[in-house]
Amino acid sequence: MGSTTLRFELVRVIPAPIDEVFGRLIDFAGYAEWMPVKGSILRRTEQTSPGEPALGTTFLDQTTTGPTPGEIVEFDPPTRVVFHWWDPGRSGRISIEGWPGYALGAVDASTTLVRHFAALRAHGVSRIGMPLWRRIALRERRTTVDALQASFARAA
Repeated sequence: MGSTTLRFELVRVIPAPIDEVFGRLIDFAGYAEWMPVKGSILRRTEQTSPGEPALGTTFLDQTTTGPTPGEIVEFDPPTRVVFHWWDPGRSGRISIEGWPGYALGAVDASTTLVRHFAALRAHGVSRIGMPLWRRIALRERRTTVDALQASFARAA
């Protein structure tokens, strides 16, 4: 049956230095401070490997649909980070997986341009749900980047 992939991108300007924005994106324990509960499927994230976040760091998202493992697959501080998560499904075969990532650019010393890009891939019978997955993914990604932007606006 193969797989189907969808891609999209969102851009925001964040009123904070690039290092601070990057730091917030990789601080799994800190997500609870700025990630919204309302409008998001994410409930909490915990880092599951030791040490500071880096390439290969693993994590577990607790979502409204259940636990979702993941890892950091690209890491270039303070300009780029890409996460990969997957839903192993009941059979243990990956049914859906995603690659949310962030490319950051310093506009000036106190402003960061955030380009948030994501890919979502459904495998096998899960492809049937792509219209629904697309709506959920777009809502989730918008909620996340809007919350990131708002978290720095509150701090200003």
